[in-house]
Amino acid sequence: MSKQAVFTMKLEPELREEFMAEAEASHRPASQIVREMMRQYVQTQRESREYEAFLQRKVDNARVSMRAGGGLTSDEVEAQFAARRAQVTKKG
Repeated sequence: MSKQAVFTMKLEPELREEFMAEAEASHRPASQIVREMMRQYVQTQRESREYEAFLQRKVDNARVSMRAGGGLTSDEVEAQFAARRAQVTKKG
């Protein structure tokens, strides 16, 4: 991958010194470590947005289902799980 962009940032001198010392201790260029951190951040943000969109689709689908009469009341759900718990307790 071509490295043609320059990224400048301000940070505390102590943080820079500590970071550079750790980069040197790991025998890796500081720029390589920063690129890896940036890639990880981009990936994490992308996955977070995708997961939020996935959850929103699930909620939207559930709302459509509920409006169409496809849902259960809280009492019905509780009754179903009470029956399941009783069944599992009986087996144990």
